[in-house]
Amino acid sequence: MRYIGNIYRPPSEAYSLIVQMTVGCSHNRCAFCDMYTDKHFFVRSVEDVLADFAWCRRQYRHIGRVFLADGDALMASSEDLLRVLTYIRREIPECERVTCYASPKSIRLKTDEELRALRAANLQMVYMGLESGSDAVLRRMRKGCSAEQIVAAAQKVRSANIALSVTAISGLGGRELWEEHAEQTGRVLSAMKAEYIGLLTLMVEPGTAAAQWVRQGSLTLLTPREVLEETYMLLEHTDSEGSVFRMNHASNYLNLRGTLNRDRPAMLRQLRAGMEGSAALKDENWRAL
Repeated sequence: MRYIGNIYRPPSEAYSLIVQMTVGCSHNRCAFCDMYTDKHFFVRSVEDVLADFAWCRRQYRHIGRVFLADGDALMASSEDLLRVLTYIRREIPECERVTCYASPKSIRLKTDEELRALRAANLQMVYMGLESGSDAVLRRMRKGCSAEQIVAAAQKVRSANIALSVTAISGLGGRELWEEHAEQTGRVLSAMKAEYIGLLTLMVEPGTAAAQWVRQGSLTLLTPREVLEETYMLLEHTDSEGSVFRMNHASNYLNLRGTLNRDRPAMLRQLRAGMEGSAALKDENWRAL
């Protein structure tokens, strides 16, 4: 297996076969992220990708799931993606599902017909970062798209019957924009109606623009209690019936899990317990990305 640079995958893909369809991130300019800064984005040749799959087929008797890396595998051409998906279906018939990261841009570049064809070939779900529903926060963090564009991408994916897992980041607006971040992120999640919602908590990585802003004082990080207060407001503004909600990432101070809207009252009670000190919060030293 040939991997270029560090490999990242969603927590739910821990037991999936990971093959790089692309290398790096097509955007790679977000102010809070350093995941792919060591790579220049490119789409791998489909022959190399298929050779990696052929090697894996010889090594493993059972491959239940496949995750196509890196940060925006949907940027590959539909023709190449279909060749890979067709190979998986033919040579790895036990594979239950194929997933990948996608960006609003790569989704926008695909036609509705192309997305439906990818779904028919067993691309069952894509992971997309919302980060924030606030355009002010998205501009500051150099996301490269608006909340409206992200919602449109989400609805386009779901109309093709491809499941959507979306992530947002607590604390991304800092103390200056926390209320707008909470309210607008809840509003946008309500419009997206993703099958899965994941909430991480901002961790400032050295070398990023966000780290520089913290040092300069133009970005003030939230305290753990303020993060929970922001999350409380976000959930209050989220109406996404049936969405599986998870706040169990290593970066989070408090773990939450449930299904919206059914379990929202119970999750709000857990947040109140954390804010009041009756529920233990993760120590800063144990947080990680």
